[in-house]
Amino acid sequence: MGRKSAKIAAKKGAADKAKSQVYTKALHDVASAVKSGGGDPDTNFLLKIALDRCKKYNVPKDNIDRAIKRGLGGDGEGYEDVTYEGYGPGGVAIFVETSTNNVTRTVANVRNYFTKNGGSLGKDGSLQFIFDRKAVFTVPKAELDEDDFTLEMIDAGAEEIELEDDLFEVTGPMESFGAIQNKLQELGTSPEEAGLQRIPSTFKAVDEQTLEQLEKLIGLFEDDEDVVAVYHNIEGDSEN
Repeated sequence: MGRKSAKIAAKKGAADKAKSQVYTKALHDVASAVKSGGGDPDTNFLLKIALDRCKKYNVPKDNIDRAIKRGLGGDGEGYEDVTYEGYGPGGVAIFVETSTNNVTRTVANVRNYFTKNGGSLGKDGSLQFIFDRKAVFTVPKAELDEDDFTLEMIDAGAEEIELEDDLFEVTGPMESFGAIQNKLQELGTSPEEAGLQRIPSTFKAVDEQTLEQLEKLIGLFEDDEDVVAVYHNIEGDSEN
């Protein structure tokens, strides 16, 4: 294989890997939505959003059907959601959410990523005072009036409503998820994203060298096929 061909193959491999990660996360959302609210998108708000996301990313129908069966407990693959908590370089808290059919494999990988990159895997619950579980919705502004929409969301229990690039980000306590969801349905609008996220309540400042180490570590988690979300509390970095 020539140098040019090798570069093309490397780029294609990276693109395929990125596509696989998008599929993994999108299909996990489908299975989770079905598990919590059933397999009918007409009555399951979260499933409708998850299916719209699959359509956006051209996820194959067979994969979607398997994810729905998994959510209903009918495909025998034995997937389960497992979370891991630990600290990276500089004492930064890192919370990893996974969906796996082989916990032994997943925990070995997670531990390896931590220990080989200046971090350590902690005990379950060790980060409970650092991350709050919040309901988060991303809603297109479209024809919505900002002031009216803000008041409606506050009335439903939202704590923060921010408008950026014609998208509202609505954040509220986990317990307000259903009320905010119902209010959006009443308003006749459909969010692009909706779910529970882990939002840090305290942040950790790091120097540039430590930040590079953390970016490498977080990248390893994000590239793992079992990982569906990674949260951290790096000061000044809003990316999860």
